[in-house]
Amino acid sequence: MKRIVVFASGSGSNFETIVQKLHGKVCEVALLVCDKPGAYCLERAEKLGIATLQVSLKDFASKADYELAIIKHLQKVEPELIVLAGYMKLIGEVLLAEYEGKIINIHPALLPAFPGADGIGDALRYGVRVMGVTVHYVDAGVDTGRIIDQDSFKRADGETEQQSKEKIHAIEHDLYPRVIEQLLK
Repeated sequence: MKRIVVFASGSGSNFETIVQKLHGKVCEVALLVCDKPGAYCLERAEKLGIATLQVSLKDFASKADYELAIIKHLQKVEPELIVLAGYMKLIGEVLLAEYEGKIINIHPALLPAFPGADGIGDALRYGVRVMGVTVHYVDAGVDTGRIIDQDSFKRADGETEQQSKEKIHAIEHDLYPRVIEQLLK
């Protein structure tokens, strides 16, 4: 069975959905890599029986050293795919060079519009009527990699920010596992 590794920094709702929909059926979620001590994704991983690696950039002399430490763990797992799911660090050249074409990310906006850390907020402030989610390959830029798939919805009149965020998360939880499965086939 093909193995994937998920990187997350926060609550881990996409991570949990990936495990529930794909682990043991389509692939093995072999490891969760988290850069934030105490992040809720680590608790989710423990409940789901998924191994974790918690590693902080501040514990290393450089980003290159940080990524080399991660690579040592990834080499033991031999992932077919690295899946970023709310991982709030830019992937550096060391990790990109080692896993070129094997790192994907999900972004809560229709790229190339609204890249960066607040895609939903940026789209809402701009006043878009159509919002969505993008899954893309990771490159050296900020949300600039080749688009794999997208899904969208038209905002209803009077729709609140919270309602839009809930729709975004629902799309993420459907689209990401589907794309991962397609890529692994």
